[in-house]
Amino acid sequence: MKPALPALLVLIQLEPAHLELVSAQYDVRYAPTAEGRAAEVAAHGKTFRAVLTNGTVGLTATEIAAMPALEVVCALGAGYENIDLAACRARGIAVGNGAGTNDSCVADHAMALLLATVRRVPALDHATRDGVWRNALPLPPNFSGKRLGIVGLGTIGRRIAQRGQGFDLEIGYHNRRAREDVSFSYFADVGALAKWADYLVIATPGGPETRHLVDTPVLRALGPHGYLVNIARGSVVNTAALADALRAGELGGAGLDVYESEPLPPKELFDCPNVVLTPHVAGWSPEAVLASVSQFLENARRHFAGEPLFAPVG
Repeated sequence: MKPALPALLVLIQLEPAHLELVSAQYDVRYAPTAEGRAAEVAAHGKTFRAVLTNGTVGLTATEIAAMPALEVVCALGAGYENIDLAACRARGIAVGNGAGTNDSCVADHAMALLLATVRRVPALDHATRDGVWRNALPLPPNFSGKRLGIVGLGTIGRRIAQRGQGFDLEIGYHNRRAREDVSFSYFADVGALAKWADYLVIATPGGPETRHLVDTPVLRALGPHGYLVNIARGSVVNTAALADALRAGELGGAGLDVYESEPLPPKELFDCPNVVLTPHVAGWSPEAVLASVSQFLENARRHFAGEPLFAPVG
């Protein structure tokens, strides 16, 4: 008789093929909605040995307390800011993530947003469809040969820097501390980086420490010919300050894949000039999602085999 499969609670949306892949190895309860989540924790909380979530959906201390058999929690993707790590540590619950699985996808999307914003691609597309020729339009500036400031030079930030170098961009960055393995210019202050840069790309983790790191002074330092891109977490940018800066002409434009109101769209930005918005898809592609699911399976396999996680958190 085969041993029972470990009970797994999945709190995020998965493609049918990926859910089938996971279900082949675990006894899955699928709860990607708030209502389903509450119902599953209440009805089956005592049985779950593993949870699959992500940084946005997270896992609360109350939910952890309702799962006395819980051994491992994994985030699909790199973010884990809404998983209660303290509650996990107190119980000895292993926590892993999908670090590295979607870095290239996120970096690609960051550059796509930056190019689309600087070269005003969406506005030019709309004008073309309306029959407006270039003579009646303001010309977008050159993209190459400028200064790219990156807030957060982790694995994703470094991939963005690599892509920027392909456009002959000079790279500067802000981090908690300077990195010894790069030759890029280091700025201890975000405002100083913004004043230096033509483009500012946000690639830092979310959470209380970085909330509204980019606010009115930083946006003014970036200036009317500067461009902001955020592919990190919506909480890092003060949305109201961004809207004010764009309407006042204090910022050249912004490309956002994340925002404070998500999953609701940032309606306060809808009437702002030169804003490009995407629905938090920077890290999502068929290749990246499959890699993240595969890394979850490897993390969980290692845990239940008594081995260290492939990508541990903390």
